[in-house]
Amino acid sequence: MNCILLPKNTKIISDKEQVTHVKEVLKSKVGDSLTIGEIGGGIGKATIAQITNDEILLSDVTLDKKPPAKLDLTVVLALPRSKVLRRLIMDMTSLGVNRLIIVNSYRTQKSYWQSPLLERIDEFIFEGLQQAIDTVPLIVECKKRFKPFVEDEFPALLVDNKGYKEQGNAVIAHPYASHSWKTYLDTANTKGSMPKVLCVGAEGGWIDYEVDLLCKHGCIAVSLGQRILRTETVVNVLLGHWLEV
Repeated sequence: MNCILLPKNTKIISDKEQVTHVKEVLKSKVGDSLTIGEIGGGIGKATIAQITNDEILLSDVTLDKKPPAKLDLTVVLALPRSKVLRRLIMDMTSLGVNRLIIVNSYRTQKSYWQSPLLERIDEFIFEGLQQAIDTVPLIVECKKRFKPFVEDEFPALLVDNKGYKEQGNAVIAHPYASHSWKTYLDTANTKGSMPKVLCVGAEGGWIDYEVDLLCKHGCIAVSLGQRILRTETVVNVLLGHWLEV
């Protein structure tokens, strides 16, 4: 927790985890300064004016810094196991992904959609924001019908600000693809841009039908090599390249 994230116009820390972090981890006292952020707003500093058992009162609040810019990227993710999803949402939020679309896939177990953790997505985003000292939440959507989503909504994700759709503006991570991620990056660097959409499968990966349908609607399938990697590993390896741009 590198930043205490608070609602707009709030000068009292009342969240139990935040209070505990300030008192027991940071070991802050009255008069000490804290790094804070306003949800959807700026980042800055505040002074601890008072500490009680349940709350911390702040004074001299200054929010004079803008949050870090988001990546111009939408991640399309086949729903994985709940524990994996929690880590992925926190990581994507911390890394600055702008939008996450969670989709159903052939290898997504139906029980995953009934997980109570899906109701706690905002909590995981909140954790990611405080880790990265950010204030702008990741946008998350769920699409339970794969084919209608790809055919009806996916193409719009590839349109640029001028209204043009460019082939190759989206990639799908697939270990059996003939096109390598490195080769794709070399081409992207020549054009001076990165893809706007990244599609990643869950445990077991995508089936051929899903890969073919996504490619039919504008994706390029890319491989990281012969090793079969975990979903979290693939996401973090690939997103690291967006941070270098």
